[in-house]
Amino acid sequence: MTTSSQTAVPNLSVLGQDNSRLFHTAQTNENITPQQKQLPPHLANHPAFSEVFQADKLTLGLIAPFKGYPNSPIPSLEDFGETAVLAEQLGFSALWLRDVPFYDPSFGDVGQAFDPMVAMGYLTAKTQRIAIGSAGIVAPLRSPIHIAKASASTAVLSNNRFILGMSSGDRPVEYPVFQQNFDNRAERFRESWDMIRALTTQKFPQFKGQHYGDLTGNIGFIPTLEQRLPMVAIGRARQELDWLANTADAWIWHGVNPKDTKNIVQTLADLNQDDAWHPFGYANFVELSEKPNEPAQLSRNIYLRGGSHSLLEFWQEQKEQGLSHVAINLKPTKRPVKETLQDLAENVLAKLNQ
Repeated sequence: MTTSSQTAVPNLSVLGQDNSRLFHTAQTNENITPQQKQLPPHLANHPAFSEVFQADKLTLGLIAPFKGYPNSPIPSLEDFGETAVLAEQLGFSALWLRDVPFYDPSFGDVGQAFDPMVAMGYLTAKTQRIAIGSAGIVAPLRSPIHIAKASASTAVLSNNRFILGMSSGDRPVEYPVFQQNFDNRAERFRESWDMIRALTTQKFPQFKGQHYGDLTGNIGFIPTLEQRLPMVAIGRARQELDWLANTADAWIWHGVNPKDTKNIVQTLADLNQDDAWHPFGYANFVELSEKPNEPAQLSRNIYLRGGSHSLLEFWQEQKEQGLSHVAINLKPTKRPVKETLQDLAENVLAKLNQ
């Protein structure tokens, strides 16, 4: 794998999250113990979470619309459901949908264009087994009550295939439209997170907050979940590493230097205090070459180009560093969607965890 500064990297939002705070930590030579790779029972038994995050394995998911659209900020969506079904049949572990309410020309991308919750409901009906996740719902721009209601509904209707990924937001132009403060989004993200956790775990929830109102236990929340809702931090979310290591069930970042992966995974384990495994993954823009042996080139730690054989080697190396999941954004890929997904399935998925 080589890095390249020549590739033109589009100014796109990867998963609806900022990365303004860089990762800093001391190097460590410690190794993560098997006990530190055990999911708590409520996640180990969760159909979606336990499929996406497996100890000593690297899984691959797809970011909607699950195909390339290199020449437009807005994808064609007539094959949206069909492509999701194909991804499930080929063995991808998750379908991730972004929360992008507006088209901001400075970003040049609107994700799947559809509202994520509506789109996830549609995909729930179209698919049978694959995990469906939000990556991520921009918490400061939505009521946590509505997020909890939509999440619980999707979880029930999908037979617990839903993973709630939440972000703090990275597009300042949207905040004035919603009459929200961009500067305090980190604390409102945490409060939204805590309120959603209360709503989805308590029949008559109690919660006291500063931004979203209080729950006093006098009204009930429905639908009731039989299994606890998995909640994943998407992007840095402007949170401290100890919060990510203990509160979030998992963390999916972006813009990660692959040389830092082992260090990040070890740091999360070192900071952990609940004796549970909190997996780490990241996102890549992927331009899949037609030449399977074309060397993998990584630009700005986010834009990965190469052939399927070379990408397999790159991700196998990252698996050895402790990476648990890659959320693939195929936007830069020029190849037809079926050909692209089949190439990845046959030459990467089938071999990655042998």
